[in-house]
Amino acid sequence: RFPSDTGLRRQWEVAIRREGFVVTESSKLCSEHFKPDDFDRTGQIVRFRDGATPSVFNFPCHLQRPVVTRNTKTSRKAEESLPVDLSQHFPESEPQPNDDHSYALPNSPTRLKARLSEALARVESLEREKQNAKARERRAKKTVKSLLEDLKEKNLINEELNERLGFHSGKIN
Repeated sequence: RFPSDTGLRRQWEVAIRREGFVVTESSKLCSEHFKPDDFDRTGQIVRFRDGATPSVFNFPCHLQRPVVTRNTKTSRKAEESLPVDLSQHFPESEPQPNDDHSYALPNSPTRLKARLSEALARVESLEREKQNAKARERRAKKTVKSLLEDLKEKNLINEELNERLGFHSGKIN
């Protein structure tokens, strides 16, 4: 949530650089836009440290803040030798990717397809892990059941304890 303190709220609004954006009571900002040391994690509840402002963004070129340049003779000379026509280096027709959030969709269909393939591969991997975990659980239950039967057969376990332990082996009487 945006802070209730008007000064700090204004700092947040300036930091996110969204033209025409007006904060409402329901406005929220993703925690990915804050540095780890902006959070106070000492208690059970994670809170912002006093004066924390969002500072982690992947802004497109037109929203980048200009870098402060040095004002020496050598710096000016180096700046003058740079090419004037920057359009050949930064064509405006290409959309700039917005990788600000891990859950944001990529702009190009090729990158989207690659992300989909990665996600499907991850799903397959997780399905295999799930099947393996289920198989391990079945083997463990079978072992416990076998041990319980052996103990009962040798009269080393009473009926009450057998019923209690039988629950853990998947055997319900």
